[in-house]
Amino acid sequence: MTDAVNSYPGERLGYPTAGPGSIARVGRRIGALAIDWAAAVIISIAFFQYDSLATLVVFAVVQILFIPTIGGSPGHRILGMRLVLANGAWVGLWRPIVRTLLLVLVIPAVIWDQDQRGLHDKAVGTVLIRA
Repeated sequence: MTDAVNSYPGERLGYPTAGPGSIARVGRRIGALAIDWAAAVIISIAFFQYDSLATLVVFAVVQILFIPTIGGSPGHRILGMRLVLANGAWVGLWRPIVRTLLLVLVIPAVIWDQDQRGLHDKAVGTVLIRA
């Protein structure tokens, strides 16, 4: 007999269907990305004359600084999410750097698996969950 198809994202990883600790869904993820990008744009306008490279660097720095310190980017935390290792542990210091480098490449972030984890999360073993 073949394995049954997972009935919800995160089932294969042992996460609950809904509520705290469940896999964060697409709407929240996109909202968090919009919040983080908007903050980067505001900082870029204020200090770098809205330079596109500066905006990208600010976005990346925010991700790298806040993920290990507060458990997610400001957008993640505002929308009730946090980033953890697949086993629920702290992400450490190197994973946010690698994850962010892959995130700014865009393609890894838009290719997802059945658990709604982008390639950038799979590469470093992280999961974005509801807090």
